[in-house]
Amino acid sequence: MSFALPVIYDVTRLVTRALNPSPNGIDRVDFALARHFIGRGATPLVCTALGPRLFDTNKALDAIEGIEAFWREAADAGEDAVYRSVVAALAGREGGGAEKIRYGRKSGWERISRNWRALRDWALDLGRPLREAPSGAVYFNATQFLLDRPWYVRWLDERREVKPVAFVHDLLPVDDPAFFRPREASLHPRRNRNIARLAAGVVVGSRAVAKRFESFAAESGRGDIPICVARLPVSPVFEAACAPPDALSDAAYFIVCGTIEPRKNHLLLLNVWRELAKNGAAPKLVIVGKRGWLNENVVDAMMRCPSLRANVIEAGGLSTPGLRRLMAGARALLMPSFGEGFGLPLAEALVAGAPVIASDIEVFREVGGDAPDFLHPLDGLGWLQAIRDYAVPDSRRRAATLARMAQARIANDRQGFFDTIDRFLATL
Repeated sequence: MSFALPVIYDVTRLVTRALNPSPNGIDRVDFALARHFIGRGATPLVCTALGPRLFDTNKALDAIEGIEAFWREAADAGEDAVYRSVVAALAGREGGGAEKIRYGRKSGWERISRNWRALRDWALDLGRPLREAPSGAVYFNATQFLLDRPWYVRWLDERREVKPVAFVHDLLPVDDPAFFRPREASLHPRRNRNIARLAAGVVVGSRAVAKRFESFAAESGRGDIPICVARLPVSPVFEAACAPPDALSDAAYFIVCGTIEPRKNHLLLLNVWRELAKNGAAPKLVIVGKRGWLNENVVDAMMRCPSLRANVIEAGGLSTPGLRRLMAGARALLMPSFGEGFGLPLAEALVAGAPVIASDIEVFREVGGDAPDFLHPLDGLGWLQAIRDYAVPDSRRRAATLARMAQARIANDRQGFFDTIDRFLATL
């Protein structure tokens, strides 16, 4: 099936992720859209040493498949060394996390070397000049990558018949700059101002972001910019039936998933776990995600506090199948974030059938409906009590959440996500 308009899809950020052991939420959205558009003949655009250039579709598809293999999105969880290490720690075979709390993926030299070569090839490839971009084409940037750079968007000013479309994931660095590096807090407003100035349309994953961007665009003089709301899909891995690991049949553990950075509110959970440990045996907490920024207090607490070293397991580079298997046996997924643009782990857990305790914020209400157990992100005592309630066998509170989830019938409409965007592009 062809598109109503020719599409140029920007894969620059995606090809730079070739050395990341596992994808974050934006990576997943970028990957899914790249598969969708380039798999149906869209023209790839990559920033090279000469600036943004157009490329061959087959080369981009090869790169996407290589990144997918590196992330092990379709692999068996048992093949993931990080997953096996976490299971061993939860089962008590490695001191329950007391001796080593951090498990990270160690990539083989062959894969690293191959992906470095791929990055080098992209950077040095001449590609085709942007003047060959079809007139009236849609230029789609799913990550806002480099849209803050005047030299990068100059061609869009020169080719005004090209219709730029950006996926806006959130405006959190604009609204809450204290949660981000100072540089990010200055670049993100610039990206979104360029989007408001240039874009023929914007795609967002939630109504909450649509409302916020509409206000931002109006302040920038673009109150009429078309906005498409397309609920983010989750990986099919989370839809498949999955049994918890046999070794963890008697283990009580919780999962928090996301980059370790202030907005995710890991510090609240660490304080909860210190309190839980005062009364003897505590459930385990598995932190899934890489270390981000402004997290020195969190990392220092995990490394230096004996009760946290005994009960907190940090898993960086965990594969998606590994996360799905751990979710199957978890007492709950914890999402204490101060702010999100969508909250993909929440949607993944609900599709997988894992109960969720989440911050009572607008976007989580939109994504999860009434199914999650909601608490204020500053309600430390409330989170402490909820985790105590969920940790006990035959927890009534946990059972009530599972019943709400069954009644809500959380769906994962992957094709609807793409169809919604395709219909929107056809209106431009």
